[in-house]
Amino acid sequence: MKNIFLLLIFMVLFSTENIAQTKQEKAVAVAVETLRKAMIDGDRTALTNIAHDALTYGHSSGAMDDKVIFVEKIASGKSNFEKIDLTEQTIKVVGKTALVRFNFFAETKDSGKDPGTIKIHILTIWQKQGSSWKLLARQAVKIP
Repeated sequence: MKNIFLLLIFMVLFSTENIAQTKQEKAVAVAVETLRKAMIDGDRTALTNIAHDALTYGHSSGAMDDKVIFVEKIASGKSNFEKIDLTEQTIKVVGKTALVRFNFFAETKDSGKDPGTIKIHILTIWQKQGSSWKLLARQAVKIP
């Protein structure tokens, strides 16, 4: 009985260690959430602040945006996100770079278009600048 109890404790400690995020991973998760909220709100200032000046933003259609176009499309309402859910998010920090993958599900009401939905896989690359994480690159692919 004692051995089973020790085994259970070991298993709980081991599984908790794998789930726990590092301080840097938590900071990246906050940046990802800040971006998600800014995209829903169309917040020009927040989008400008979170995006790296050298941002390359790839769409699942193959279109590519830079920082200026990315911010303008969302802040102007051309791309209007009513709801964004991120699932199965993983974060890997390597030095001052973070790789974040997730499934992106959104409801849209883009200017001049009927309401729509988006279901894609996304990889984002973040770079630490000072104490902040900036979105350096984003690439989306369609879910098969």
